[in-house]
Amino acid sequence: MRSESLRDRIAIQRRAVGQDEIGQPVEAWEEVTKVWANIRHPSGIEAARAGASTSLVRASIRIRYRADCSAGMRVVHKTMVYDIQAVLPDEVRKDYVDLVCQVAQ
Repeated sequence: MRSESLRDRIAIQRRAVGQDEIGQPVEAWEEVTKVWANIRHPSGIEAARAGASTSLVRASIRIRYRADCSAGMRVVHKTMVYDIQAVLPDEVRKDYVDLVCQVAQ
């Protein structure tokens, strides 16, 4: 995998569950790592939901191969937040992982 194709710096985050001062459960996001990536936006879908028009933006984010990414995690790039829907690794050479994402609403 050519390093010049990875031009976007992203943070990969996972849900962390903890407790506040009075012992109530608190859910937050914690950073797993920062990596270089290639973010592609192949499509945008206009959908009508409950009579309102919304925009569904999908993205494919390619990173160097790592085994610790999973659906349910998220990616942060500048001001954009992407929910990871699926992880598609390169099974043959293990050079990269494609993260199938949707912009968080």
